[in-house]
Amino acid sequence: MKPKIVALTGAGISAESGLATFRGSDGLWEGHRVEDVASPEGWARNPALVLDFYNQRRAAARAAQPNAGHLALAALEQDFEVVVITQNVDDLHERAGSGRVIHLHGKLFESRSTRYEALVYPMTGDTIQLGDQCEQGHQLRPNIVWFGEPVPLMELATQEAATADVFLVIGTSLQVYPAAGLVDYAPAACPIYVIDPHQPPLTGRRNLRFVTEPASVGVPRVAAELLHNR
Repeated sequence: MKPKIVALTGAGISAESGLATFRGSDGLWEGHRVEDVASPEGWARNPALVLDFYNQRRAAARAAQPNAGHLALAALEQDFEVVVITQNVDDLHERAGSGRVIHLHGKLFESRSTRYEALVYPMTGDTIQLGDQCEQGHQLRPNIVWFGEPVPLMELATQEAATADVFLVIGTSLQVYPAAGLVDYAPAACPIYVIDPHQPPLTGRRNLRFVTEPASVGVPRVAAELLHNR
């Protein structure tokens, strides 16, 4: 049986592919208050703004390419069981070749009904417009988990984290919950590699290893170490 690697990834790995991080130092996301474009209240106030915002994000993600961090994670599947739990909504992990990706905060390239959450549709284009409806006649919205909404895949993610042989934390500040709490589910003896140029606040665990490098450098380095030690 292959050893199991669980990787929790955040905005830092996508930022190296040119995608904007979720919240800049000024509290804005691409010039917008996060509450205006990533909350049910923002949607209720101005759905046209929200749709346009995600249409632009979709186009940017389509143009981006997976970086060395994404590719190194995918390559580990040759020798390990790898589960990627990502806070990112882009599809760069899949495009890099990762086979098991849990999107905690939803998928940019899916739409869903505003009334029936189970009605989810893959997107072939980059836009959702006002007037685009589900099969029950209700407006479509991005299939994104906004602030104030439950995280449906959190239970699955905790189950995966609890069975990790190695846990990787890549490009995340560990400030957004409940995702940040996944580290606590890793087994006590499980080595945890934290790969980020800015060390997130993580203490009180054994086997913590900080790699203060961006994902495109740190992930290939850690991957080589894991392969050497296998």
